[in-house]
Amino acid sequence: MNIVRTTITLCLVTLPALLPAQLLDPKLLLKPPTDAWPTYNGDYSGRRFSTLAQINQSNVKDLKLAWTYRATPGETPGAIVGGEGPAPKSGESAANPFGVSIKSTPLMVNGVLYFTTPDNTWAVDAHTGNELWHYFWRTRGGIHIGNRGVGMYGNWLFFETPDNYLVSLDAKTGKERWHKEIADVKQEYFSTSAPVVVGNHVVVGTGGDSLDVPGFLESHDPETGDLQWKWWSEPMKKGDPGSETWPDEDSMRHGGGMTWVPGTYDPELKLYYVGTGNPNPVMAGQSRKGNDLFTCSIVALDIDTGKMKWYFQASPHDTHDWDSAQTPVIFDGVIDGKPRKLLAQVNRNGYFFLLDRVTGKNIVSHPFLETMNWSKGVDENGSPIPDPAKEPQIPGVLVSPPSGGAANWPPPSFDPETGLFYAGTSASYSVFYLTDTDPHPEGYGAAERASGSLGSTLRAIDYKTGKTVWRHDFPAGSTAGLLTTAGQLLFAGDSAQHLIAFDPAKGKILWHTTMGGSLANGPSTYMLDGKQYIVVGAGNSLFAFTLSQP
Repeated sequence: MNIVRTTITLCLVTLPALLPAQLLDPKLLLKPPTDAWPTYNGDYSGRRFSTLAQINQSNVKDLKLAWTYRATPGETPGAIVGGEGPAPKSGESAANPFGVSIKSTPLMVNGVLYFTTPDNTWAVDAHTGNELWHYFWRTRGGIHIGNRGVGMYGNWLFFETPDNYLVSLDAKTGKERWHKEIADVKQEYFSTSAPVVVGNHVVVGTGGDSLDVPGFLESHDPETGDLQWKWWSEPMKKGDPGSETWPDEDSMRHGGGMTWVPGTYDPELKLYYVGTGNPNPVMAGQSRKGNDLFTCSIVALDIDTGKMKWYFQASPHDTHDWDSAQTPVIFDGVIDGKPRKLLAQVNRNGYFFLLDRVTGKNIVSHPFLETMNWSKGVDENGSPIPDPAKEPQIPGVLVSPPSGGAANWPPPSFDPETGLFYAGTSASYSVFYLTDTDPHPEGYGAAERASGSLGSTLRAIDYKTGKTVWRHDFPAGSTAGLLTTAGQLLFAGDSAQHLIAFDPAKGKILWHTTMGGSLANGPSTYMLDGKQYIVVGAGNSLFAFTLSQP
């Protein structure tokens, strides 16, 4: 195998003169993480690769549990309480009725870990796992499906609530600084994303499927919370770019395209990359004939203005709930003997895409899912061509992948030392039934019945071809988010509560342990007091691992 070493050219983001006390040095956001994990993916690239190598193939067998922290959400004794919702009635629990599952990636800055569950944010001592403070948000509603974590600017934290508020806290004390409503919960928006801080921009997105509302991404001032810019993921009126791909103004203004997952950023190009969600109505497409731009797309936005520079649509006229919100990973590589600035994504629809991140031009579109049966191939732009026969039908039609996708939100990883892109994938079938034949359906408009699964697979993909180099099958269930390191390790998890270290070049298992709950988001790593730690959330707990003798 050819070893490809890739780099990202980074330039310093200009920050305003007035900054809070510099608990987080903004320069940390511009390099691969070592003694911190300062943003959702560790750095802006989305690679989830660490240059740390104290834990490596020769000693990973000696990895031991250092501490565990169990999160208890709600109005616990000592919790700092905020929010716009009502206080719990006497004897009523304020805990999340969906239970507790840590889907956030904890940030680690100056020896403190910050993480979330819906309505809750914690600060935990990264040395010991002792709780430092806990903030609880009294909610007005919203779907409490999960929360990806916090963003950080100086001494300020930012997180989103299920009822669509952006909340800012003092990182040292957990006290609330301000909160701003970003969407109306009565329209059934709900927010799960982790904010991404770029310079003096706090970039947030939101979700929603039940009501047919438009998606958006917006930027807020970290000091005041004031709105700086807002980008709608579909045109708002006739004549706007992309409006020709919708039949009328009503369909585009109710068209979906949610921005569920944190994006990535190139500081040299000053472009922010994010994937957009599926169009609405979700599975019934008769009222929105056309490609429905800019849903199911990867878009590049100017970080200072929010204006779109380019787009690539992964699923034109989607009728299977295949949003393209999976992490768009950026790195530099060599294509046809020439250095290129690249962006790669393993998409929910079963395709691997490689794009030029300067222009958005497609380089590779290759199906990684062997069972995929909905596409007739790709067009001249690299976008898949849907097979109309696989749209939901009244008698039903068998489709792979199902609405859960061949890949989903748990983050992938790219290892510049192997040149391989790693992602958790799933091979399954569903039968899709059209249930709403009205010319203007609402909501989902179709039903789905699972019809068999071949299980989940961890794949190592050659970015130049999109072909799978090696695979590890997990018959028990889905895979969690990923982490690669310069110690020649790939950390992954599965729904059977295992944390596993693989050889990233060959896929051999080198170490594993059983956790106290199912893993979802990816592990993170950092160096603290001369020790490298691996931290991962499983179920309702954080687990920190380090070497018994570093």
